[in-house]
Amino acid sequence: MKRILAAALAILLAVTLAGCGAGKTELVLVTDSGSVEDGSFNQSAWEGLVRYAEENKISSGYFQPEENTDEALRGAIDKAVEGGARAVVCTGYLFEDVVAEAQQAYPEVDFIAVDCEVASPAANTVGLTYAEEQAGFLAGYAAVTEGYRSLGFLGGDAVPGVQRYGLGFVQGAEYAARELEMEEGSVAILYAFTDGFDPSDDTQATAEAWYADGVECIFAANGGAQSSVTAAAEKMGGVVICADTDHSAASEAVVVSALKSISTSVYSTIDGIYDGSFEGGRNLHFDAASSGVALSMDTAHFKNFTQTAYDTMLTKLQTNAEGVTEAIVRQTTDDGAMEGVETARVTVRELR
Repeated sequence: MKRILAAALAILLAVTLAGCGAGKTELVLVTDSGSVEDGSFNQSAWEGLVRYAEENKISSGYFQPEENTDEALRGAIDKAVEGGARAVVCTGYLFEDVVAEAQQAYPEVDFIAVDCEVASPAANTVGLTYAEEQAGFLAGYAAVTEGYRSLGFLGGDAVPGVQRYGLGFVQGAEYAARELEMEEGSVAILYAFTDGFDPSDDTQATAEAWYADGVECIFAANGGAQSSVTAAAEKMGGVVICADTDHSAASEAVVVSALKSISTSVYSTIDGIYDGSFEGGRNLHFDAASSGVALSMDTAHFKNFTQTAYDTMLTKLQTNAEGVTEAIVRQTTDDGAMEGVETARVTVRELR
């Protein structure tokens, strides 16, 4: 299910309900202000929830707050519970404090917090996080191995998950350049954040300018704004690596996507709620070793980067061969500045 059409409802919230019977909706997704068609974590979580609901004939729906305030997010959760929710899936790091509060207010409801590490999760709550730095590492490694030497990383807001994508991308590019025994400064990376996840003319203009200046491939980890970068790639003859979900259907310019297993992990966690195996009170982390991150090799448009090369690198991450996994820097800063990443063959130009 690549696209879900939504209908606007009420002044504060937008909601779509499926199979709601007499007004009761058992499975509810609460997004941040982004839509369930964002091509990112909201869409992935929604697809996992809807797939489970449809397979098991359970009513489902979602609420989309108009703003990313604690009050609006908590209001959406309140609406979901009032509507009969048995389980509420919340998406994004903004829900950390909101879910920590809601889990106490509604102990009879199970909460799944996606891209969110909940402090002191209660017995009715599970947080799901993903190793974005490993997904980014694979993307950077693939790009340089494919033959690209002028790269770009364009993130959305400089939030931890997006920063980890960028940090991993730079380190994967450096690893590939070292493996290929390239000289110092052989790979150049422009590195910036657009301070937003919505498609925009400004984001497209930035990407077009990068391509015009010689950037061959941009890793776009900016939610719905990936469509703006993809449009720029099409116009300028460049390629783009997308994030979170498989964007191959959007354009031939999408050379590959860096994936997180949000849809699968949401589905399996909901399944645990209904089959009695749900274990709350914890945060689960999904990485390469647990099939939590990957590249969309089945739909990729590589010419030189082979499945064998990918499988070999993925196995190294899964097994920490040569200490490669533990060496990846994943720490973040408040403003998105790169810290602790050592490069020689890759030159990074951070743009503010």
